[in-house]
Amino acid sequence: MNTSSLGRDSTTPSHSPFSDTNGICLMRNAWKEDQHPSFIDFISTFLSANSFRLKFVPIAPDFIFNCGGLSVAFIFVTNWDSNNLAPIFNRVQKLKTQFSRFYVVITLPAKEEIDSFTQSYFKFGMVIGKPTFVPVKDFEMGFEKMLKIAHSTGVYKQQRIEEKLKAELVQGMNFYLKVVTSIPGIDNHDANALSQAIGSVQAIAKVSKGQILENTDLSTDKAEMISRFLRDPKSYLRPKIN
Repeated sequence: MNTSSLGRDSTTPSHSPFSDTNGICLMRNAWKEDQHPSFIDFISTFLSANSFRLKFVPIAPDFIFNCGGLSVAFIFVTNWDSNNLAPIFNRVQKLKTQFSRFYVVITLPAKEEIDSFTQSYFKFGMVIGKPTFVPVKDFEMGFEKMLKIAHSTGVYKQQRIEEKLKAELVQGMNFYLKVVTSIPGIDNHDANALSQAIGSVQAIAKVSKGQILENTDLSTDKAEMISRFLRDPKSYLRPKIN
């Protein structure tokens, strides 16, 4: 099958935008049997080049991609038969209630098929975006679209995880600064120096004045105040008065 529509050599992993991402692609057995072997070969090669593993399984949708810990389901219509559309839309109505991330990719190479899809979309009670339909001109483009959707979903989740971790780190650092700068005479510079050289509040409370002087640029008076303050629970719990 001609892969020129991809705009690159899909068999070369170094050219792949997904080369740093591993994932799994589950293909429905029944869907596979309805496709030309050359298209299945193309899919297998394309997935391998993009670090995805392919498995043939008896699933309800045509494809399920797992990327970044998220599953994305697809119906992939490669033969738009305007005289037999009810089975397609009935499957869509059923599967959209089973998968939170669900897309329908439809191959519509000619204007007549595009017009047929447009007319039937509302006839069968579809709601825009529930699910999202992705019309494409050819098989290869359709499969590449699916992989891009699955990949972007996984990347988005990873970004959300990283943002959450950063927020937690910032929150933790803010709490640390609040506690350490509540010690009389200790400012943000001192608190940061203690964090880098010694660590947490609990770690600072365990070290001696000499260790503080040895590992930071704090003065003797400040080191003595820190040691005394953090070893005195009453001082530690007393709120700072500004």
